[in-house]
Amino acid sequence: MKTNKCYTIFFSAALLLSVAGCKKNTTPAPPVVDEGVKYELSNTIFPNPERGFIRTMPVYSEGAGLNLAQLNTLRTQNVSMILRLFYLEAFKNQALSVAEINLIQEDLDKIRTAGLKAILRFAYSDNIGVDDAPLAIVEQHLDQLQPLFAANKDVIAFVQAGLIGAWGEWHSSSNGLATTPNQTAVLNKLLAVFPADIMVQVRTPGYKQTIFNTTDAVTAAIAYSSESKARVGHHNDCFLSGGNNYGTYTNIDLEKQYISTEALFVPAGGETCPPTGGFNPTCVESRNEMKLLKWTYLNLDWYQPTINAWKASGCYDEFQRTLGYRLALVNAKFPATAAAGSGITPTINITNKGFAPLYHKKDLYLVLKNKTSGTYYEKPLAADLRLCKPEQIQSIGESVSLSGIPAGEYELYLRIADKAASLKTRIEYAVQLANTNMWVTENGGMNNLKQTIIIN
Repeated sequence: MKTNKCYTIFFSAALLLSVAGCKKNTTPAPPVVDEGVKYELSNTIFPNPERGFIRTMPVYSEGAGLNLAQLNTLRTQNVSMILRLFYLEAFKNQALSVAEINLIQEDLDKIRTAGLKAILRFAYSDNIGVDDAPLAIVEQHLDQLQPLFAANKDVIAFVQAGLIGAWGEWHSSSNGLATTPNQTAVLNKLLAVFPADIMVQVRTPGYKQTIFNTTDAVTAAIAYSSESKARVGHHNDCFLSGGNNYGTYTNIDLEKQYISTEALFVPAGGETCPPTGGFNPTCVESRNEMKLLKWTYLNLDWYQPTINAWKASGCYDEFQRTLGYRLALVNAKFPATAAAGSGITPTINITNKGFAPLYHKKDLYLVLKNKTSGTYYEKPLAADLRLCKPEQIQSIGESVSLSGIPAGEYELYLRIADKAASLKTRIEYAVQLANTNMWVTENGGMNNLKQTIIIN
């Protein structure tokens, strides 16, 4: 009996342990989320529209036009923009000549042919002590050029305010234009003659704050609107020179934070200058400054010792990748099958690994390519990729109609095209995503989503 009792106790204890173990193991595991296809980031350097290192190409009145062969080589150097600085020194007291207007038009035609975009600046003086033009002449010239600006807005990326004083940098004006009333008049005239979706950059944050009588930065509430303040960005022609950047800043920390906030919606770019006060624009200093100010483009032609130091230190290639936007797919999920004429709601997540966002709205398409016939079917997506800010993820989850697409098996692509009808099908103006083995050159340039769908 004693033995049986002990066995019974042992058996009961074992049964209790077994029951307890079963209860513990039946706790439901966290649900597994199907994220679809995940994409690998790429470190490849490639050109994308309206961002990156630029070249500066000045020309004097009725001078030699751009060299198309030279422009054609720039994309092989991963350059997609040039700053074309037109000096109008021969027209300080008269209207622009037909030859000058033709020069500007022919240059923009060559820029388009080469698959580039232009940052424009106009100036009358190429040095301190050299006369600029009176306000009436400035306004007359801008009126003359307004039709040209409208006809060529497809290849104008940004405009630097220019026109006033030495190099068009808004100081040293022989005609007294370096005053708030005259600077306001010039800026307002520029905003009036350029199409509403072209942004104008001023030389210092203080100029913008004074003209608009506020230190409040542009926010999402007015971003991308036709409101004047929302169309004005910043260019700094003594970037990374230390201290106040040769007078660019008055209150350094506050004004840098102002630009940092604004540059989520308006562009910041420019060129470096010789460092002052022992400042050293190392890779770390330069990276931090570009990231803070959301730098979207930088001139390769000045200041060369700073550019060369980056090359020697190994961060030049990094800056080629991260100046401006650098969009990349994180993951995407599509249904494997769908009925003809129905709709699907895919999930597409995109991140931005660059210093800045896009500033020009793009046309976004989901492209279905029939695996048998090779026919493309494009479905527009409403998502605005300007909202994909640095180090953030934008999720696209809108419904897509399959209307008009016959039954069959389809490969899926994402195409990001320029809004202008003249550039929409050109690969040079399509946005390439920074993912491994995804870019294809067909159909105007597309990003392969590496997924298929069968339409029954």
